[in-house]
Amino acid sequence: MDWLTSSFASDARVSTVDAVLRLVAALLFGLSIAGVYRITRGPQVSRSSLIATLALLTVLIAMTTVVIGDNVARAFSVVGALSIVRFRTIVEDTRDTAFVILAVGVGLAVGAGFLIVPLIGLPISFAAAFFFHRVLDKGTVRPMPGFSARLRIVVDRDFTNNAAVREVLKRHAGRFTLHSTGIARERTESREEYLVADADEAMMRGLVTELLGIAGVRAAEITREE
Repeated sequence: MDWLTSSFASDARVSTVDAVLRLVAALLFGLSIAGVYRITRGPQVSRSSLIATLALLTVLIAMTTVVIGDNVARAFSVVGALSIVRFRTIVEDTRDTAFVILAVGVGLAVGAGFLIVPLIGLPISFAAAFFFHRVLDKGTVRPMPGFSARLRIVVDRDFTNNAAVREVLKRHAGRFTLHSTGIARERTESREEYLVADADEAMMRGLVTELLGIAGVRAAEITREE
């Protein structure tokens, strides 16, 4: 039975108490990163999904680092396993990417046991985030008043039936405006974002349902502005 016990043996020199403390610290750091992201990006710019991702990502990276330890073979195995994960979310602002990298860096440091690194690095990073929030966002133009929701749709890259989309918007929203559009490189889809007015629950459900019935529309999501 030596082969069975050796197969599940661990060479990680981390006690249970240390592992728990590292993961709890990673969660606290992740929550602080998510909180600063929410404050500096603002309720109309920040996304709830990314806020949760920042907190969870810090914990997951810390856990992965604890598992890897000093085992090089295990590190390559984890890289291979994570390489199959594909993220389809398009980052709209490079500052969102900076917060993601910050969460990854903190998770790596905490998982490796270097607690002093996030204790020093996070206050500096947060100070920079608040500084650029005041400098860069001071003159930022917020969504026009009167529009109460954002509609995001994903369509085929060669989608040409924009008239049908606009007809659906006219029937349900009445007033709307195209806010942004873009096509990701080497992707087969494009994304459009509209600002719509008078968004109540019935309108939002009916709008999304009818949009998904249009050929070429892959996904539709509407969120109410705070």
